[in-house]
Amino acid sequence: MADDIENIIFSRFVNQPIPFEFITIETLRDRCKKNGYDLSKPHRIEFHALIIISKGESTHTIDFKEQKIFPGVILPLTKDQVHAFNKERTTDGFVISFEESFISQNISEKNLFHFLHIYNTPSVYIGEENLHSLQSFLTLLKHLHQEENLNMKPEMINSVFMALLFKIKQLSVYQHKTFESKRFKDFLSYKLLITQYYAESHNAKSYAKKLDVSYKYLNDICKEIGGKTAKAFLDSWLLLEIKRNLSEQKYTSQEIAFKMGFNEPSNFIRFFKKHTSFTPNQFLKQLTKI
Repeated sequence: MADDIENIIFSRFVNQPIPFEFITIETLRDRCKKNGYDLSKPHRIEFHALIIISKGESTHTIDFKEQKIFPGVILPLTKDQVHAFNKERTTDGFVISFEESFISQNISEKNLFHFLHIYNTPSVYIGEENLHSLQSFLTLLKHLHQEENLNMKPEMINSVFMALLFKIKQLSVYQHKTFESKRFKDFLSYKLLITQYYAESHNAKSYAKKLDVSYKYLNDICKEIGGKTAKAFLDSWLLLEIKRNLSEQKYTSQEIAFKMGFNEPSNFIRFFKKHTSFTPNQFLKQLTKI
């Protein structure tokens, strides 16, 4: 991974009247090959996606972690993640890509809850034997995507896509834990606040104040839903975002330190080494060997 990581925006390869695309993995690979782009090169996406594996076995790297993929595995990819396909063309399936606004605008609170529930999950497994249950939704999405008549097209695609997500959630072999609606929304609000104010505060208690909840409550919901204390969840997000920034190779360690809200580069290095056993430069050297 010697080259800089590229930030891929939705329109990089897509020319669509609405910010939504439905294609096969094979089509995506062929398109990128024609454009001289290597999908196995780690890249940071500026949109959301859903990858459904229907054939073959391989791996997919998401935020520096290798994920095994095989028929029945579904990967919800979120904006700002760094990911890469395996270089070997051994899998087939579908890739659904869309800008965040396509979902967030004009969506009911209930549907948004289900959408965020799935997109708060690294991967979903529905079982190869259940893939046929998705076929009607996928076929309809394909036809709607190719439909030239734009009248009500975004609304219809949005509705079918949400129905597909509901079906995926229903078929999930590893059933999602069902969290109480308000607690889950407060957890997501905490996560969102971190992305907005990380440069200002690394103190979990300050986020509890912004949410107007007690620190004990914030700690409880983070342990229940995120599996970590509020402070540990904040630190893990900071660490991941630092790794993403380092991997882009666009900023010096000092620039990243100030960007991430560390007053002194030495504190930044100390924080990173505490959680990884590497200095930022040592981590980057390890990445460039890949």
